[in-house]
Amino acid sequence: MEIDYKLVKEIDCKQGAVRAVRFSVDGAYCLTCGSDRKLKLWNPYRGVMLKTYGGHGDEVMDSSASCDSSQIVSCGLDKSVILWDVATGTPVRRLRGHAGPVNTVRFNEESSMVISGSRDNSVMLWDIRSKTLEPAQCLNEAKDSVSSVRVSDHEVLTASFDGKIRRYDIRVGELYTDYMGDAVTCASFTRDGQCIVVSCADGVVRLMDKDSGELLGEFTGHVANNLCLESSVDTQDTRIISGSADGKLWIWDLVSQKVVARLSGFKPTKHPIVSLSVHPQTNCFLATNGPSILMWNTMSMQE
Repeated sequence: MEIDYKLVKEIDCKQGAVRAVRFSVDGAYCLTCGSDRKLKLWNPYRGVMLKTYGGHGDEVMDSSASCDSSQIVSCGLDKSVILWDVATGTPVRRLRGHAGPVNTVRFNEESSMVISGSRDNSVMLWDIRSKTLEPAQCLNEAKDSVSSVRVSDHEVLTASFDGKIRRYDIRVGELYTDYMGDAVTCASFTRDGQCIVVSCADGVVRLMDKDSGELLGEFTGHVANNLCLESSVDTQDTRIISGSADGKLWIWDLVSQKVVARLSGFKPTKHPIVSLSVHPQTNCFLATNGPSILMWNTMSMQE
């Protein structure tokens, strides 16, 4: 079975450079984070902008939608984490605890906690059901900027420019650390939760066994250029996907480690692809490209 990818949408978000794009939990909507301090909610399939959220004092770097899509959390260079009511578009709460710009933010699976990672080298866990504005927990193990956080049902996975990925098992209070040898720009779980996909500043995407730390594969060819590139797997855990400084979305076969596609927009671009998001159920990909987001769908080709 061969897979073909088709570019189906290119949306000019009109919010400066788009720093991140994120599907909602059900895949029906997406969020874009802009350098113009705005956060936007879209129906990407129709190319329709549904709402703009303004309240950050500087560039918005990341966002995440809650499991019932009633709330959004965002973070930015203004050092703040903001919880939004989706329907009204108003900030419900501002979480100010970080001493530096906040790069990355996620809800946990029940959307009862918010986890944020900052250039102040810390990861903070916020209980948004309680009335307190203090973080419930602060993870201070990183020695450099935290570039990404991901959350499973019982684990928090963090990546840092100090070259390490850290996995905190919340149930038993254990910390597992793997040293990658170069600044880590993104680390994420595979869909089955068995492996971790790690993007490094040396221009290599690595697939690691989560429990043993064994290196299972290396994926190369894309251009890193000191950018904070994101990577992921597709919905079936059969492809590795990464952004690239050459403005293309690179896709490799997970088993053979061969490049199977280099996807680009309708027109040539000088903008890198930095952020990407994979639909939760289908192989539909979103990626940022300067002021725009691009969307590809898959068409299965029978061999």
